Amino acid sequence: TMASEAEKTFQRFAVLGDSSSSGADINNKNFSKLCQDCGITDGKTVTSADVDTVFNKVKAKDAGTITFQQFTEAMKELSQKRFQGKSPDQGLQDIYHLMEGKNPATTSGTSWDARAGAGDQHTDTSEYTGSHQERLDHSRKGKGTAGREETTDN
Repeated sequence: TMASEAEKTFQRFAVLGDSSSSGADINNKNFSKLCQDCGITDGKTVTSADVDTVFNKVKAKDAGTITFQQFTEAMKELSQKRFQGKSPDQGLQDIYHLMEGKNPATTSGTSWDARAGAGDQHTDTSEYTGSHQERLDHSRKGKGTAGREETTDN
């Protein structure tokens, strides 16, 4: 079923960097990574702040992790932002669909922030304002000095 596929994905992310984890519950860092890697966080309707807020809302007061059951609640809530206009159950199915067969994106770096997508944020010129915007052309390549200074023909 979709739910069991999603639970497998949940477990793969739950044990990340935590050899003592049985995969039954997931910490905030891995929860955020799951949302990022599965495309639940899209930076527009669902941001990393939303993900943190929902995590803290569904977890038990003193807990540092959430169970798959709590995760399901969190996903229903996030699905309302991510897939606006759908019922929580339909939204949850759509999120399960995004999670299907996903593995944590591995990075060559050791830093967790080197995750897939981090680079895109720096080269998406639509987010830039002012002088930074002129430094990248439409292919997202830097223009080098040409973007920074008026070139003169000597």
